[in-house]
Amino acid sequence: MNAHLIMTLIKKDLTLFTRNRFYFIITIVGLVMYILMYFVMPKTMDETLKLGIYAPGMPSFENSLVSDRGIEAKSFTTLEELREAVMQNEYPAAIALPEDMLTQLATGQKPVVTVYFAASAPEEMKGAITALVNQLAYLATGQAILLEMQSEVLGPDLIGAQIPWRDRFIPMMAILIMGTEILSLASLISTEVEQNTVRALLVTPLKLRHLFTAKAILGIGLAFIQVLLFMIVVGGLSQEPLTMILGLFIGSVLITGLGFLVASLARDMMGVTTWGMIVTIIFFIPALGGMIPGMLSGWAKVLPSYHLTDAISRLSNYGASFHDISGHFLIMLGWSAAFAVIGIMTLGRRYR
Repeated sequence: MNAHLIMTLIKKDLTLFTRNRFYFIITIVGLVMYILMYFVMPKTMDETLKLGIYAPGMPSFENSLVSDRGIEAKSFTTLEELREAVMQNEYPAAIALPEDMLTQLATGQKPVVTVYFAASAPEEMKGAITALVNQLAYLATGQAILLEMQSEVLGPDLIGAQIPWRDRFIPMMAILIMGTEILSLASLISTEVEQNTVRALLVTPLKLRHLFTAKAILGIGLAFIQVLLFMIVVGGLSQEPLTMILGLFIGSVLITGLGFLVASLARDMMGVTTWGMIVTIIFFIPALGGMIPGMLSGWAKVLPSYHLTDAISRLSNYGASFHDISGHFLIMLGWSAAFAVIGIMTLGRRYR
């Protein structure tokens, strides 16, 4: 393959990209805005404890908990409502007392208290809530008692990794930065088709494989350089930097494959905008759910971007290793190849 010819095409495409003021300005301004958003967001977490409680027949326990300083508590009438609130991350933890707790205490039995934790609850919360429940049980009954505690994590068990909100936003902002290049690459290809630039180039010794290779290199390069710069500035490479760089590169390949797919679906610039927005919105769904562990619905995990979001999140926030997320890389490469083949074959037929 003629490397000099491909480099010439890349320079031409890069020039066209910079001349498209809309996408060029969005690319630059977007990158700066995401970096500023990261540093504006707070570094620390709110230390007020939100706690759900299910304590049938023990109003004194509820009143003692609600009046405790630093605790924002809500009483639930059913256990199902309590579990659902924790599952939806409305409360990081919840306490469920047995309905016959007072009877058990009166007969000298040892009541079993269940504590539900959200996936994002910190590890320290378990010991703190155990001590809190015992203290409040003493206030409610007037006697020192020892309760039997059992805990249950609702959602993926990530207790022990409390992450500031701005760090949780890192995967989402990285996805946004790369996702912009879906539209940029698709618009670049569509512009050349509308202006018949491609047909004119094919009259020369240039082959379709040269054209597609240049477009792929440019798409991967634009997405990769931007997201890599963002991750360097916000400290996203502090853990497993080589694995993170590899993941970002594979993600850029996935973005380029989607760019080819959108270009193949669209017939003009209006089509690029329509199809590009649809694909970008779908691509962005896992990034929104990934901010809060356990919030993402099961069907969203089928989307290719889920594997990119989860890989970035676990590498930057949860200390994952290459072995932990290598499966995500393989799946992303598979999706990238599928999108690229479909897009290139469709575009190839259109050019001939």
